[in-house]
Amino acid sequence: MLKKTLIAVSAIPLTALSLTACGSDSAADGSASEDDGTITMGFAQVGAESGWRTANTKSIQETAEAEGVDLKFTDAQGKQENQIQAIRSYIQQKVDVIAFSPVVETGFDAVLQEAKAAGIPVILTDRAVDVDDPSLYETFLGSDFVLEGERAGDWLVENAADSDVNGDGTVNVVQLEGTTGAAPAIDRAEGFAEKIAADDTIEVTASQTGDFTRDGGKQVMESFLQSDDTIDVVFAHNDDMGLGAIEAIEAAGLTPGEDIKIITIDAVKDGMTALAEGKINYIVECNPLLGPQLMDLAKKVLAGEEVPERVVTEEGAFDQEQAKAALPDRQY
Repeated sequence: MLKKTLIAVSAIPLTALSLTACGSDSAADGSASEDDGTITMGFAQVGAESGWRTANTKSIQETAEAEGVDLKFTDAQGKQENQIQAIRSYIQQKVDVIAFSPVVETGFDAVLQEAKAAGIPVILTDRAVDVDDPSLYETFLGSDFVLEGERAGDWLVENAADSDVNGDGTVNVVQLEGTTGAAPAIDRAEGFAEKIAADDTIEVTASQTGDFTRDGGKQVMESFLQSDDTIDVVFAHNDDMGLGAIEAIEAAGLTPGEDIKIITIDAVKDGMTALAEGKINYIVECNPLLGPQLMDLAKKVLAGEEVPERVVTEEGAFDQEQAKAALPDRQY
């Protein structure tokens, strides 16, 4: 493989996508350079809605810089139309490879067809898409979201007796969902529901999206608390919404982790700290550090090597003592 030339990572503002060329070695027409062996990657990120996403972005940007990949980065600000606009800009710029974490599962068929017609391979990271033709992308790198929901459900089933805080014989669960239509929201809810079905004392009494944000989790939890005083458990689809729920629970004069049990997914530092303090009871890990695997997959795809259709990241889960032990060396 040709030696890679290190080019600084650049960010593309959404307002200037059509005006931005591809780095210092770009061709006169704004297309990516094909002369020096540098890989040019266009990456369209969901946004910066959570601590997990921030860590994910940092991993991708730092790995690209370390490995000499010319990274064109766009923050879609949680809007699918922005993401599609960014991908079309990357096609126009003739980048070598496109990677993105889809805002939602559906609605990407047309733009992926355009990338395929242009001969630009696409790699999905973190989230999947629902398309009629799976050949529109090379591989999907990310977590098994259904398994994450299953792990959360397994813990609740195993701890159902202790989770019946109100002592009425029923474990009343409220669910803070991720962004409507997003793969992790759909799959985590599915996995959780499948597992808690094994115990008929566990019931999800309310479920609403908090859009994966701390403020969203707080607002939804405030609403739940105002309408229901029998909540035993909160299942949040990510740490940030769980942390927002903690704020609402404390503001209501209740003790998170005791008066209301809390289960979350992600295991970012803020979440792990709350777990170590006993404010969260259990966290299922979702590893955001996908940069190294993404760059490796991109290089293999561009070299014509076969890659798996699905690459699953390795992850664990934590209780309070495990969180205390893991925190000192936590990278995110």
